[in-house]
Amino acid sequence: MLSTLPAQAGCPPRTRTHTPWWRDAVIYQVYVRSFLDSTGDGVGDLAGVRAGLPYLRKLGVDGIWLSPFYPSPQHDHGYDVADYRDVDPVYGDLAEFERLVAQAHRLGLKLLIDIVPNHYSSEHRWFREALAAGPGSRARSRFHFAPGRGPDGAEPPNNWRAMFGGPAWTRVTEADGTPGEWYLHLFTPEQPDLNWRDPRVGEQFEKVLRFWLDRGVDGFRIDVAAGLFKHPELPDSDDPAADERTRDSVNPLAWNQPEVHDVWRRWRAVCEEYTARDGAERLLVGEVSVPNAREHALYVRPDELHQAFFFDLLGAPWGADAFRAAIDEALRDIAGTGSTVTWVLNNHDQVRTVTRYAGGPGTEHAGAARARAAALLMLALPGAAYVYQGEELGLPEVLDLPDDVLTDPIYHRTGSRARIRDGCRVPLPWSGHASPFGFSGAAGARTWLPQPEWFAEYATDRALADTRSFWHLYREGLQLRRSLPQLGEGTLRWLDAPPQVLALARGDGLVCAVNFGDATVPAPVPGAPLLASGPCPDGELPGGTAAWWSTDTSAP
Repeated sequence: MLSTLPAQAGCPPRTRTHTPWWRDAVIYQVYVRSFLDSTGDGVGDLAGVRAGLPYLRKLGVDGIWLSPFYPSPQHDHGYDVADYRDVDPVYGDLAEFERLVAQAHRLGLKLLIDIVPNHYSSEHRWFREALAAGPGSRARSRFHFAPGRGPDGAEPPNNWRAMFGGPAWTRVTEADGTPGEWYLHLFTPEQPDLNWRDPRVGEQFEKVLRFWLDRGVDGFRIDVAAGLFKHPELPDSDDPAADERTRDSVNPLAWNQPEVHDVWRRWRAVCEEYTARDGAERLLVGEVSVPNAREHALYVRPDELHQAFFFDLLGAPWGADAFRAAIDEALRDIAGTGSTVTWVLNNHDQVRTVTRYAGGPGTEHAGAARARAAALLMLALPGAAYVYQGEELGLPEVLDLPDDVLTDPIYHRTGSRARIRDGCRVPLPWSGHASPFGFSGAAGARTWLPQPEWFAEYATDRALADTRSFWHLYREGLQLRRSLPQLGEGTLRWLDAPPQVLALARGDGLVCAVNFGDATVPAPVPGAPLLASGPCPDGELPGGTAAWWSTDTSAP
């Protein structure tokens, strides 16, 4: 059974003193388009995020990360940035952003923003200048322009493939109307990759960092943080087809180049400069897709990124051995750098946890139970954690969006629904029994992606009213994480457990166990748990369940 904690406006302050704040923070990812719409146009916006801050404080997170809100033609919903120092009118303006920062800080919440340094929008001023300037120009050297192969230059400069499908090169038409050079884009043609070997690129992004730090942000989530630099000779890939089979770092010629670490050292120095002014830590957290935890650890050395998302737990199949292997690898290689592991189970690019763990139609109940158990395990692990919006509601993936409403460039580049991301980005349900479910300020507003009728049972108002809901599990876990000194930063110790069960101790007074199997097993600790992901009789741990027990008589 779930423990009953006193209702209050928000989680209590931490009962332990520690610094820096980010080492064991829980950050909530806000996908702005789909969080809350204040204008009635069916698209979420910054004013909607500001209106939702009390909800997030009540949930008990330490801060929020905003997806891109910059001016953009929206070919990849903001990850194609046309101006890094402004707000797209669909989301608000700079004044609204500053109100959002101020309100977040009044509520004790940190605020991180997304920054996209690997590529620009094709509508960015720099790229338009490059197209106009022609071959060999300084304007083109800020990107990867190259002549084509073959006698008439009609073949791409190399055989790389884009991760969103198709070739990684597009040929331009020069000012005189003739076919010209090709430019590199590892995602879509509307997202030309920047050439980080040109010093003007790095100088520009340091100005961007300062622009937003001067407006009070607490840090940055860095998109494609293992990208930026490419092999200087742009040679052919040994396995070009692999480049578009996965969004991971399969092309070692385009990812994880050694020069990228100097960028993060410079960015870290900028953050440390601001910290020296007022004592407040600014955070850099990277989206680092690299082959293993050992490579991952190189990005979080003391003078580079503070954190980098550890995706191996997200990618682990449901099972005790796979989860333990991922956790052990992270703690061995990443925590050894002096950083803390940054755990994630979901984000805006992944199938929602409930659906991913279900494994197929007809097993949705098992998926929900497993997602609850995985959340409780994640919150028990040493380090920081990030929670994607809607996970606290137990939202499943929307799998049956009609083809004509799909917006993901993966679908439009490949014609396939495999790996598309629209299903986890459908606007959140807040209240009511019909779309827009309180998401939009206008009744009957058409949301930018359609919400299914069954969203009604996952609406926030119902979740808050039901003490057995995902929302209450997350909130109670976050409250205990704040109040129990064993949780957050620190170490863990594995305990002996039956097959298909993981049991770990945090400090001397807390035990967490997860039963990955189907059969009930004896609990590792007698008595009722402090918190459980589902019904958990004294002395038992049912299949698909996680629980926390206190072995400290002074615990709440």
